[in-house]
Amino acid sequence: MDTYTCIRTKRDTRFYMDTPIPEESLRRILQAGRMAGSSKNSQPCRFVVIEDAARIRELAACGQYTEHLPYAPLVIAVVMPKDGGDFDAGRAAQNMMLAAWAEGITSCPTSMYDMDGARRVLGLPDDYRVTIVLPFAYPPPSGIKPRGLPRLPLDELMHRGGW
Repeated sequence: MDTYTCIRTKRDTRFYMDTPIPEESLRRILQAGRMAGSSKNSQPCRFVVIEDAARIRELAACGQYTEHLPYAPLVIAVVMPKDGGDFDAGRAAQNMMLAAWAEGITSCPTSMYDMDGARRVLGLPDDYRVTIVLPFAYPPPSGIKPRGLPRLPLDELMHRGGW
């Protein structure tokens, strides 16, 4: 799949098959996250990979709207130092989600609201925090069904030369 098609067709989804993610795909997803640019090339993001169902359920309990997490066979938490910028984490997360989608693996970014609980579940050092949690899974055989509002037309979003 070419890059533009990957970006254009990627949709967040919360419905998953329980098929394990192959190690080779996991490595490519992580490599895509590693290659994301960062402010001043500081490379602050770290990735905690979770494949244990019980631990994924425990982590899901630390968020809101995370009912879908326990259905994913793979979860990656993007963590960074407490003073790290969320923008850098977002870049890494988007790279990972696009790399996964290029292989037919879906994802959906989630937030943790019980930060202390999430840090405990992940065993993070005191000076690190969870920025984004990404479940990865193959979509169901029925495919990904669009939910919510359609995308706004480009002409409604673009302002050329000023607002």
